Amino acid sequence: MSSEIYEIIELSNGDVALRRAGGDEEALVCIQFSSESLKVIGGYKVAVAKAMLEAGIEAVQDLGKRGEFENLEEESGEFVEHTLH
Repeated sequence: MSSEIYEIIELSNGDVALRRAGGDEEALVCIQFSSESLKVIGGYKVAVAKAMLEAGIEAVQDLGKRGEFENLEEESGEFVEHTLH
């Protein structure tokens, strides 16, 4: 079983991104913090982003185990965006 290595980086614009390691490919995920949230988290921006990414990866794994990807709505070949509260 092969596995890819990913890295969390801070972009020049201050966003935190997840991308495949060792490449200049486009980021898979970008996290942008508002100035208000940066005041709250202080110097822990990358640590908070890492926790968010880990939670997202775990959620995707759980959805896959439950077979819930088949239940996602699709429109024009792309996933429909939903707002969760």
